[in-house]
Amino acid sequence: MKPDISNSADIRKLIDTFYEKVQADDVIGFIFNDIAQVNWAHHLPIMYAFWEFLLLDTPDAYRGNPIQKHLDLHQKFPLKAEHFDRWLALFQATVDELFEGPKANDAKFRAFAISETWKPKFDGPFAVAGGTA
Repeated sequence: MKPDISNSADIRKLIDTFYEKVQADDVIGFIFNDIAQVNWAHHLPIMYAFWEFLLLDTPDAYRGNPIQKHLDLHQKFPLKAEHFDRWLALFQATVDELFEGPKANDAKFRAFAISETWKPKFDGPFAVAGGTA
């Protein structure tokens, strides 16, 4: 049996493993590597904080506006439903590879909710023209 997500070290393991897959991925890797040119040393701690906030109920872990960052990216390169679907598939597969239990299930559900909420903002009937609100 795999452990459940229970602490900051687990969040780091999940996020580090996930973003290694993202960077190497044929579908979305280029968005992170070439378009956004992500500074991983800066980005990863933000992602640790974001997921700690969501999964470990750490109220002051994350303060930010993730949707705006993605809207800014959308101006450089149109994000499509298939990009969010791939992000979700990689995230959920990484959770399943490393963890199981209620928090792991919560992580997969929250990633699903993020993906499904954001897709129409970028690629669908409610997409924001030009990437600005």
